[in-house]
Order: sequence, then C-alpha cells, then structure tokens
Amino acid sequence: MPRTCSRRRALAAVGTALVAGCSQPGTPPSDSSSGSDRPTETSTSTSTPVPEPDVSFDPDDDWRAPTDAPATNVETNVLVENLEIPWDVSVAANGDLFITERVGRVTRFSAGELDAVLSPADVIGAGSVPPGHDERPWWVDGGEGGTLGVAVHPNYPDVELLFVYYTAAVEDGPVNRISRFDLSADDPGAAETVVVDGIPASNIHDGGRLTFGPRGRLWATVGDAGEESLAADPSSLAGSILRVTVDGEPAPGNPDLGDPRVLTYGHRNPQGLAWLPDGTALATEHGPSGKDELNRLEGGANYGWPDVRTPEEYRNAADVHRPLFNTRNTTWAPTGCLFYTGDAVPSWRNRLLVGGLRSQQVVVATVTRPDGDPPPVGDGRRFDADWLDDAYTVTANPVLQDELGRVRHVEQGPDGALYAITSNRDGRANEPFPRERDDVLVRLEVTS
Repeated sequence: MPRTCSRRRALAAVGTALVAGCSQPGTPPSDSSSGSDRPTETSTSTSTPVPEPDVSFDPDDDWRAPTDAPATNVETNVLVENLEIPWDVSVAANGDLFITERVGRVTRFSAGELDAVLSPADVIGAGSVPPGHDERPWWVDGGEGGTLGVAVHPNYPDVELLFVYYTAAVEDGPVNRISRFDLSADDPGAAETVVVDGIPASNIHDGGRLTFGPRGRLWATVGDAGEESLAADPSSLAGSILRVTVDGEPAPGNPDLGDPRVLTYGHRNPQGLAWLPDGTALATEHGPSGKDELNRLEGGANYGWPDVRTPEEYRNAADVHRPLFNTRNTTWAPTGCLFYTGDAVPSWRNRLLVGGLRSQQVVVATVTRPDGDPPPVGDGRRFDADWLDDAYTVTANPVLQDELGRVRHVEQGPDGALYAITSNRDGRANEPFPRERDDVLVRLEVTS
C-alpha cells in the first residue's frame, strides 16, 4: 500500500511542510496543447528579458470527440493530505509538480517529497480553517485572494523559472500581480521579477488562473474584483483574459483593445483555461446565482458581463460572444479545467474536465463539433439551445459527486496521469467536508 504524505505530520518549526515518504512522484501536466494567445500586460521589471519558451504546437484540425458516455468507475488515491486551500497545480516535463496554497505558499511535489519552494514577500495574509472544522465561516482571512495561479516555465528544469499569480498587500490596498521567480536562487521568494502589476483585487472575484498556452504565451484569467462595470471596459484589466510574453509584454497578435494585454473582456470571474487539440481556447467562468459558463475565446470579443447573462439577453445582444454552456439556475461553480489527452482514465480522453466547487464534483464535458455525434446524455446535461455558441455542442456528466468535496483543479502529468486538488478548508465546504485529511492532492485512476 502506498503511503500518504501529510503536511500536518511533517510541519517544520517555521510552519512550512517538508514531507517525505509519499507514494509516487507527482507527474506534471503538459503545456503543449494550448490555444490562441491574447494580450499581455506590460512588464514592470527592468531585468534582462528571458528567452521565450521553446515549444512546438502541431494543431490537430481533424480531432473528434468521443461518442460514448464517459466512465464513472474512477477512484481517488490520496498522495498528499493536510494542504491549506491548494489553488493551482503546474507540472513540469520532468515530473516536478508545483502547487500553490492560498495561504501564501508554493510547494513542489517531486520524487515522493513535498518541499516548500517560496512565499512572495508581499503576499496578503490569507488564512484557512483547520482540518475537520465543523463551522462554515464562508469568509476566511484574505477572502478569495492569496497565492493563486502557478505556471512553471515550459523548458524547466533547463530554465528554472516559476510564474505565480498572487494577491499583494500594498499601501493603497490589495492588488493582484503576476511575478516570475528564479528557482535557482538561494532564496527564490526574494528572486522576484514582477511581470504584470496593478491587476484589480478584492475580497471576491480575483480570477487567478495562470498557464502557458500552446505557443508559449502566458495566459491569465482576471475577475471583475467586485466592480462589475470594469469588466465591460477593455482598457481595464478587470474581468478579462490576458495574454502576454514571459516579460509581460502584449503577445504578438493580440487585438487592438484599450489595454494591449487584454485578449477578451466582459468576464465576471473566469478561473479555468484549456485548449482543444486544434488550438481553440476555452475558459470557465463563475456566474451570479447559477449561470456558470464555458466560453470559446476569440481575440477582441466581449463576453457580456455585467449586462448579458440570460437567454433573452444573449438573443438580443448582437455584439456579445455567446457561451458554449450556461447552467442557468444551477450552480456548478466551475474552476480549473483541463482538456485530457492521457490514458490513465481512457474513457475521459479527448474530453474537458472541470473542477466544481459549490457542486463538489468533477464535470466531464464532451465538446462535439456540429458534424459529430454527441454521446448519450445519461445523468448529465446537453447544451444545444439556440441562444448558445453553436460552434460545438457540450454534453456534461457529473462524476465523483461529494467524494472529494470542493474540487479546485484537475491537471494532467506528462505520462497521462490525472491529478486533482480540493478547496475544502476555505470555509465554504458542505458536510462532511473538511475532513481530518483535507485538503488533498489526489491521483485519479480507473477502478479495477
């Protein structure tokens, strides 16, 4: 039987986990399948520019979605327990797995060991509830901010750089920023270069997903920070998808909007990014009172927030990009997502996997072209209404309901292994979560 890592059993005197004896090294997600690039934010750094990622992307325009129903015989193998609100996972090609914990920490899971990597100097003092906590405070210290997205340089370990999206405490109040850290330094947390600064921050709607796209551009999701009107203004970074270079410059090919780093705007609180094999970019987005969405990203497009969110509003808004799905009165709270290409769960290959917070599940979404045959609906939902984006039909099936609690992100390793992290210690989980082992990093596998 493999042994499970526990931060609680291995806390160092300073409160940082150094955990050994885990079952297997984590395997990182491949970044080679990303989608179209969007505008990036101008760098505030004066350091020497770093080389752009050396990646190749061969779009598969002939790919087809599965026509059968996704399997549900999937089990979870806990690799690490007692994490503190893990928010994102980025896996390098060598198998190192980088994890952010919202309390201000970045750790690395490698060769069965969990080690502290860095803590940004200006990160806000976010908190978490204890494992097994039976109260539901809803708000913990830091609200929805803290150490959020993480993206390891695609050429790591040859290029020892890690990019982190985090909420910083500054004189005028909190801001979100994207920084890169030199992991070869004696103190990586002090070896910081700010790439994008001044991203609006608040107790809510901080966005935060950070990942490299298929052509080596850096993408980030930004929430409206509770200021709804900012999302409709492309000169503001709030409520947008950013696409930049590793130095924070606008990515080549970005649209001519107010801020050249903004790829798309009119988003409420997007928190997931994934790409189809042909390079089509997708983003998940939290809605108000349900109305969660999956959007197909096109440079320069307006996605409607805060003015458009209902079927009738979409029908009457000619200049707003329609969603691939909108959950209407049902709340999924979709967050991190992944287009899965591995074989650990063969039935999920070539499907979009989406973490669910309020819904406490993983959504397996089959994204079918108009000329394809969608799979059976089963216990899921088909999204093909006339007011939706007709580029694809989405069939969504729930799995692992209430087995892990609040699933924050699903990620893939270079060998096809499949991982998930939970967000049960943020004060919002439904019973019986958080359990004494929460939060966890798990590997998903097919039951025998």
